[in-house]
Amino acid sequence: MQIGLLMLAGPGTAREIAERTEAAGFAHLAFGDTQNIGPEAWGQLLLAASASSTLRLGTGVTNPVTRDAAVTASAALALQIESGGRAFCGLGRGDSALAKIGRRPERVDEFERYVTRLRGYLAGESVDRDSTKSRIEFSMPSDLPRVPVEIAATGPRVSDLAARCADAIIFCLGADPAVLGPAIRSARDIARAAGRDPDSLRVGAFVNCVLDDDLGKARSIARGGVSVFARFAGWSDRAAAPRSEALAAAAEVLGKTYEMDHHAQAENSGARGLDDDFLDQFAVLGSAADVAGRFQALAEIGLDFVTIAPGSSDMTWEEGWHSIERIGREVIPQVRSASPTRRSIQRPD
Repeated sequence: MQIGLLMLAGPGTAREIAERTEAAGFAHLAFGDTQNIGPEAWGQLLLAASASSTLRLGTGVTNPVTRDAAVTASAALALQIESGGRAFCGLGRGDSALAKIGRRPERVDEFERYVTRLRGYLAGESVDRDSTKSRIEFSMPSDLPRVPVEIAATGPRVSDLAARCADAIIFCLGADPAVLGPAIRSARDIARAAGRDPDSLRVGAFVNCVLDDDLGKARSIARGGVSVFARFAGWSDRAAAPRSEALAAAAEVLGKTYEMDHHAQAENSGARGLDDDFLDQFAVLGSAADVAGRFQALAEIGLDFVTIAPGSSDMTWEEGWHSIERIGREVIPQVRSASPTRRSIQRPD
C-alpha cells in the first residue's frame, strides 16, 4: 500500500512542500483545488513538478463547476508533460470551492457527463459540446501514459460511477476497516459487473492522520481536518458502506454546526463538537507504532493507497511537518515492508 499526502499549497510554498514530501518517502502529493482559500492548484502542481522527480502529482480534488472539462484536461495534460508522466486528476462533486461562490455540489448525473467528457479530452478524442466537435489541440509526447482519473466517493452513486469509469476510486469514509472493507468489495464487484478487470481499479482512501506521542495533541491538530471528511461521510444515509453509530452522530452534529467560514479549522464549531472516541475511530492518531498498525490494517483489507490529510488548516507549519516527516521516517518503511503485494500501480495506456 502506498502512502501519499494531501496539502493546500500557500503562495511560495509549493516547491518546498514537494521537496520535503518526496524526501520523506511519500508516493504522491495532491493539492486541494479551492480557489478562495488557496492559490490556483494546477499552477502550484507545475511548480511542485519542477521541484521533484518521483512524486505522482495531482488534484485532491478539483470539481466540475469551477472548471470546464476542457480546462481541466488542458491543465492535467500540461502537468503530465512537465512532470514526465507523473500526473493524475482527482475529481469530486465539489465542496468549499463551490460553497465560497454560493454553489452546491454538482448533481451525480451531470458529474458523470463531466467525467465522460474529461476522459475523452485526456484520450485525445473529439468531444461533442453543443454540436461543436471539441478536442485538446496541442500535442502530447507519444511515450507518456494517459493521465489517470481518480474520483473521490462517499455515497453509492458516485462509488458506482467511479468503479465503472475511473482509474481509481478514493473513499472519504474515514479509517475504520469495518467501514472501508465493504466499500472496497462493493467497488470491485461493480467494476466486475461493468465488464472490467476489478484489479484494474485502484482503490484508496483519504485518511486524517497525525503522528504525535501525545495523543491529546494529535487529536487537537487533526480535529479540523477530521470535521471535513466526517462531514463528507455523513452527507447521505445511503453511504457506500454502513455508517457506524459514532459517524451518524458526528454527521448530525456537523450538519448543524459546521462553519464554512472556518473550513478545516480546529476552531470550527463543528470540529469542536467531535468527541475523542470518534476522532480515534475515524482518524489515525498517536505514536508511530499506533499509526503503523492502523495503516497495516488498511493494507490488509485491500487498499492500494491512502492519501493523508495531515491536520487542520489552522495548525502551525512546524506542527504539520513534525508529524509528516515522522510518518516518512517511522511509518512508511514499516507499511511498505509489511503490505501484501497485490499488484503494482497500473498506469493507463
